[in-house]
Amino acid sequence: MKHPFARFLRVSVLGLCSLFAAVAALPAAAYPERPIRLVVPNAAGGGTDAFARVMAQKLGEAFNQTVVVENKPGAQGGIGTTYGAKAAPDGYTLTIGFVSTLAVNPFVYPDIGYEPLKDFVAVAMGVNQPYLMVTYPASPYQNLQEFAQFAKQKKGGATFASTSSQTELIGVLFQTLLETRMLYIPYKNATTAVVELSRGDIDVMVASLPSAIPLLNAGKLKALAVTGDKRAAALPNVPSAAEAGFPAFEANGWYGIVAPKGTPEAIVQLLNKHINAILAMPDVQQNLIAAGFEILTGTPAEFAAMIERDYQRWGAVAQTQKTMRK
Repeated sequence: MKHPFARFLRVSVLGLCSLFAAVAALPAAAYPERPIRLVVPNAAGGGTDAFARVMAQKLGEAFNQTVVVENKPGAQGGIGTTYGAKAAPDGYTLTIGFVSTLAVNPFVYPDIGYEPLKDFVAVAMGVNQPYLMVTYPASPYQNLQEFAQFAKQKKGGATFASTSSQTELIGVLFQTLLETRMLYIPYKNATTAVVELSRGDIDVMVASLPSAIPLLNAGKLKALAVTGDKRAAALPNVPSAAEAGFPAFEANGWYGIVAPKGTPEAIVQLLNKHINAILAMPDVQQNLIAAGFEILTGTPAEFAAMIERDYQRWGAVAQTQKTMRK
């Protein structure tokens, strides 16, 4: 015969478990009770900002609550990302995370103030912007294969413009595939780089689709290839790097939404459900695809795996870069 206390203990434990489950469910049930901040680690007007404002508007409508976009630019995205990492893990501060801030910058800049894999929880994927290798309209090479031959033969090396840590590493990746060296020329902003590229002062640069499409349409740039294994829907006539014979020349500029580590799982799942629903809306898809984005949806676990995969990949490329500089 069981001791009466054993039955009392069992009932009490079950009661406590039910209580804890109820408490754990409370944040999502009541969430959001006040405005949500969506931190953008870039200045207003760019691709990340445009994506954030679409998400903020639609999330606000879904939750019947205000979602405020806060632009916190500086340090190649480091200032805003650090701010997001140190916010309270209550679901009321979300951050636009992208490949540069979560998978590249930790290997390029010392003491950036956060650790991507430890300080954040992945909430939802968002969009992907493939990159383009572009050149000036009158360049003698018409595709990636022709440029590869040009780069190998040019005395002193072909010139490669870069405007960010990621585009610099994309250039490093291409050099390793070519087994040749290019002359890296850094720019503080893409506007100056494009002006000098368009007149032939530089041989090539890597640009995101949203920023490159207007310049391609205006005849100021010429596209050589999309970095990746497939063509971009917004530029169906531009071949992929894989088609050009460089299947390993793959680089993507994804955006997604992350939250501080410790944010309740119930809130993370709720946000993921709503963000995926927003990305499935026809008007949202039409606007994002026209701007050169590809839609990405998935679970928080899938987004976390993508972050870690690119973190490892670009970390290896950064190590190659350090070796090349010696």
